[in-house]
Amino acid sequence: MSTPPKLVLTVIDGMKPTMLERAISAGSAPALRAIRDRGTYVSDCVAAFPSVTPVCAGTIATGHLQDEHRIPSMNWYSREDKRYVEYGSSFQAARKFGLNRQLVDTIFNMNEHHLSPDTPTIFETLDDAGVRSACTTYLIFRGRHPHEVSQDWALTRVASSLFKRSVMGPSELFYADIFASRKTGCWSRMGIPGMRDQHAGCVGSYLVEHDLFDFLLLSLPDNDAHSHKHGPHAQIASIAAADAELWRVMEAGGGAEAFLDEHAMIVMADHSHTHIEQVIDFTGPFEDWKVLAPSGANANQAELALCPAQRSAMVYLLLQSRGVLPRIVDTARGIEGVDLVMWRDDDGRAHVGGERGELTFAPGEGVADERGLRWDVDGDLPTLLASVEDGVLCCEHYPDALRRVWAALTCPTSGDVLLSAEPSYEFPDWGKRAHVRGGSHGSLHRVDSLGALLFCGIDCPSERAGGPWSIGDVAPLVLAHFGCG
Repeated sequence: MSTPPKLVLTVIDGMKPTMLERAISAGSAPALRAIRDRGTYVSDCVAAFPSVTPVCAGTIATGHLQDEHRIPSMNWYSREDKRYVEYGSSFQAARKFGLNRQLVDTIFNMNEHHLSPDTPTIFETLDDAGVRSACTTYLIFRGRHPHEVSQDWALTRVASSLFKRSVMGPSELFYADIFASRKTGCWSRMGIPGMRDQHAGCVGSYLVEHDLFDFLLLSLPDNDAHSHKHGPHAQIASIAAADAELWRVMEAGGGAEAFLDEHAMIVMADHSHTHIEQVIDFTGPFEDWKVLAPSGANANQAELALCPAQRSAMVYLLLQSRGVLPRIVDTARGIEGVDLVMWRDDDGRAHVGGERGELTFAPGEGVADERGLRWDVDGDLPTLLASVEDGVLCCEHYPDALRRVWAALTCPTSGDVLLSAEPSYEFPDWGKRAHVRGGSHGSLHRVDSLGALLFCGIDCPSERAGGPWSIGDVAPLVLAHFGCG
């Protein structure tokens, strides 16, 4: 069969492989079944670490981990601006940091300032090659075409008076109701959960009907919000809802068979989800330190910045006195619910510590990981429940662990100490919100790091790294499809 000329990359936020399989078996996901039956299904595609949406979106859109794209977490501290950056952990957290600042950081600064200018997105690369690109509401959308805030709705007219700025995106950009490169009649009610998939399906079908793209990133994020509220076991319903919108797009192209004859498809999760039973007291153990307030009112006296992000967290040292780092590491390792603590020493080596011991590593000529990268590793392999088999380091419980931790620790905007939660634990955000009895993600552990990946009508490049699939492998698939690899 010839390669279809167009490509749709669909991101179903937080889609857990077992839940996808159950949805397909139950007959609730006919579009996803059609793609799987025509192509390839991967049940263990590895997320970035922290496995939270902004970091993973940066990796999906650029093909690189955050040591290159530089978006380190959902909540982080900007050393350049000397303030917290918050991308919307919860409404309560956004209020702590200021709603206007949170919106500006998420909608404008994430793409314009926080995402590295030296790491091109798939939209920029395709734009430069003359490929018509399009995107529905997705955190990373930077391209070569300017877009003004939409004037189509009353709320967006208010937004345009507040923001008074444009963004650079693909030729066709639809971001909630804030940006719309043309009138489609589709409305997302400003992108509230439960309406975002419907908006994407409406926009996607319009774009198909009017032949307005060669590449479309179709973002279906409502599965994530549904999972946070109801738990990962409830994903069958939200995956079915996402599938209905994907089917809607296919119907606009003549139905599943005709659509797949003309469109290559990649469907993926950015991360997974796991059930939450308990919260971690993140601030209490640091009560003897002067912690930066969300408002920044005590910025001149603050010694630490604490950045919780669901099942991960970071600590930034605002004092560079000798002896501070070991004290913070010891405190972090003693917090109930913390599984692993990560930091770098004065020689630049990475350390991972937990109840099972401590491991140190750096890139080198020693043991190979499952993707073929080599590392000089010392210390206790049980720290990562790892083993060496036939000269290869295997970390079943912490997939692609060394590469992911190294990228997180060497990212210039990351904290000095990184924390990963035990299964069933979560760090509450600055608004004191957590997802107890619901689902969450963010850790290094496999329970929320392994998402689903399906593709058809697309060639797998022979130069793709061996070992486990990573969300960073998808951008090269897209670019190779259009001859831009």
